Amino acid sequence: MLFEIFDPKARPRPIGIDLGTTNSLVAFVRDGRPVCVTDCNGKALLPSVVYYAEQGVVVGEPAKETAAEHPRETIVSVKRFMGRGADDAETRRLGPYEFAGADEAPNRRVVHFKVNRQVVTPVEVSAEILRALRDLAKDELRAVGPAVITVPAYFDDAQRQATKDAGRLAGLEVLRLLNEPTAAALAYGLDKKQNGLFLVYDLGGGTFDVTVLSLEDGVFQVKSTGGDSALGGDDLDRALAHALLAKAGVDEAEHASPALVRTALDEARRVKHALTDAPSAAFALAEAKGTVTRQEFEALVKPIVDRTAAPVRRALRDAGVSAADLDGVILVGGATRTPLVRRTVRELLGKEPLADIDPDQVVALGAAVQADLLAGEQLANAGEDVLLLDVVPLSLGIETMGGVVDKIIPRNTTIPTGARASFTTYADNQTGFELHVVQGERELAQDCRSLARFTLKGIPPMPAGMARLDVTFKVDADGLLHVHALEGVTRIEQSI
Repeated sequence: MLFEIFDPKARPRPIGIDLGTTNSLVAFVRDGRPVCVTDCNGKALLPSVVYYAEQGVVVGEPAKETAAEHPRETIVSVKRFMGRGADDAETRRLGPYEFAGADEAPNRRVVHFKVNRQVVTPVEVSAEILRALRDLAKDELRAVGPAVITVPAYFDDAQRQATKDAGRLAGLEVLRLLNEPTAAALAYGLDKKQNGLFLVYDLGGGTFDVTVLSLEDGVFQVKSTGGDSALGGDDLDRALAHALLAKAGVDEAEHASPALVRTALDEARRVKHALTDAPSAAFALAEAKGTVTRQEFEALVKPIVDRTAAPVRRALRDAGVSAADLDGVILVGGATRTPLVRRTVRELLGKEPLADIDPDQVVALGAAVQADLLAGEQLANAGEDVLLLDVVPLSLGIETMGGVVDKIIPRNTTIPTGARASFTTYADNQTGFELHVVQGERELAQDCRSLARFTLKGIPPMPAGMARLDVTFKVDADGLLHVHALEGVTRIEQSI
């Protein structure tokens, strides 16, 4: 008989967490190598599903099994709602959820789900997933230390802040937010001991990222990043679900109940997975049965997969390289198992993509490595000298006269970073500045993501152009923005 010896004085171990759209994982470094934590059934993947039952909260596989029976109380793919407003078009797409109205949730900058006579936000739902991962790690390690949590490289400031808030709500000390493609490259580079220029193509359940980075003797320098935070495997599921409902003769607008919508989405995902290895797959939905061929499926989803091409080309252009300059293409995310996706990557970049590290686990493994390094643990002690140089995914700026954006920190600037800009009054006797902070690449503020608005008041009346406002932007290692405004004459200041 074997007994496990537990040292009550054991030091808490740092962990890496991949908070995914479809599945989530937690990993740590053991004997100098990152490994994923598995449950009692030997599974590393925890479905990112939360069921708000009458008697409590259920997370993971048991929650996933209730989704069809309790579609409105079971939140699936919550990551797509992180940092989004209640009136965002993404929240109103195919899905069975009930959202709180303005009377129940006046803050329209945040989505609120109505579940079993309570209202919850995406941050609270994500915190339940993170709490389950923390408990899973605690079963393995006994004492859990600080965590590195990964985020899509193309997440904006609001989405990053929401993820960090979820970590804190789950009782975790968040060491760092790490971009998913960078985490994958870190795991791949340390495992394979390869130098060169790589492109990471990361198509997950709800987000798409592309990152170009160089690996040179332990220095991981991101050259450029791009993507779409509302594009992923879920969209393939939705396209197929629409087709299955049509095959079943169901008019979605008239007869698609929340339970049927959830069943259609789950059946679409099952069929999609089956078509990875088989030329056709059977389906059953609402008394209807039939077959979907891989050719039919690829015709449905090709426009969605083709949407990844533009960000890839832009990332290469921003990095100042061509596809021929790449030493390799690394695939990340479960959706990259789809044959059409792999074929598209091969045709787009002219290279056979690398996927010899499990695309579902590679991000969590990289996060564990970074957590270990930041905490000064085994890898650092073993002499692994690693430096990560990441970038700002989207330009940051201030709205100026005429609704035009003055970009203060351009995209793909290495972080942490800072920049300052000066502004002045445009009208006589103006006694305040209204600052509108935005993120995005468009020229007009209305076409960019609004991050914050605040007003600097109390400036004495002066002729136009006399008052001077210095605005300082600082982006930390998590990719989070801090803004400081100072009026030069009165020294009135404000930060956000």
